Amino acid sequence: MMDAETLEAEGWERLPTHAFSLVIGSTWITGEPGNRTVGLIADPVAVNENIGIVHGGALMTFADVALGAGVADVIGHANCATAQLQFQFASAARAGSFITCNPEVVRKTSQLVFIRGLIEADSRTIGAADAIFKILEQEKMEKLRSG
Repeated sequence: MMDAETLEAEGWERLPTHAFSLVIGSTWITGEPGNRTVGLIADPVAVNENIGIVHGGALMTFADVALGAGVADVIGHANCATAQLQFQFASAARAGSFITCNPEVVRKTSQLVFIRGLIEADSRTIGAADAIFKILEQEKMEKLRSG
């Protein structure tokens, strides 16, 4: 089982996340821009109690966070929003698993970033995600924040 102390010793840094994303567990990042790995220590609250595995919604939230980190690398800031996210489930992960994703940019235009990544746990692929993110201009971000 992976823990924060081990990750820090291996050069991982905690990825700043906010309210909703914190529910699934602590999110970590390592590597250089364009060649990142994003990781998640799956928190027990992210488990589907009926079957004892990490909830599909938690995996999709992690995919969104991980792919968003990949987008932030390529555009140089975090002003983006998920326009579309597809997730294919291949297997399951248990609470406490260290789940990873290596975001891969497929294409970038002036307004959109197409990105994908395999979601892995315990040395096996448990899912695949594809997303489109909209790049937001600073003025648009300020309008969204102020309501």
